[in-house]
Amino acid sequence: MARRSGLGRGLGALIPTGVLGEAGSVLRELPLASIRSSSFQPRSQFDEESLASLAASVREVGVLQPVLVRPAGEESYELIAGERRWRAAKRAGLQSIPAIVRQTDDAASLEQALV
Repeated sequence: MARRSGLGRGLGALIPTGVLGEAGSVLRELPLASIRSSSFQPRSQFDEESLASLAASVREVGVLQPVLVRPAGEESYELIAGERRWRAAKRAGLQSIPAIVRQTDDAASLEQALV
């Protein structure tokens, strides 16, 4: 009997979405419009050339690593980590992005943004 694997059935077969993980985290595909930048973002400047290059890569192969967000209201999220990926996905014209949704407070959010 052949062993069934996740190969050939898409990334969701290997890494299912909506699964609870570490610290109550959930991997979801979120609309870009539902995510807003964080007031705790330690970076204030982003290199335009680097961002344009990342946007071209995202347009070609998609977002390979999910961003980290926390709930900020009903169907609204605040970005914790992944600001460059989020901005590049917007520039590339994507409608949604893979995201890890994690319940966290302000102090932990700032810590995670710095790391």
